[in-house]
Amino acid sequence: MATQAYCVKCKAKREMKGEKQVTMKNGRNALSGTCSVCGTKMFKIGGSSAGGGAAKAKAKAKPAKKAVKAKAKKRK
Repeated sequence: MATQAYCVKCKAKREMKGEKQVTMKNGRNALSGTCSVCGTKMFKIGGSSAGGGAAKAKAKAKPAKKAVKAKAKKRK
């Protein structure tokens, strides 16, 4: 089964033909192809992720509010 993506020209979800996996500048996976009905270019972000990019954890965790307030008191 071919991948479905939204076609802007048809204004509907259509089958994508000639699809190929691409990596965007920010490292996320995407699929690029053409609409099977009108031939317009289609792009689907997050399509067929091979590396499981959604499983990546955030690089920085926000400190707890209590710790921030304690640091503010020490500065005064």
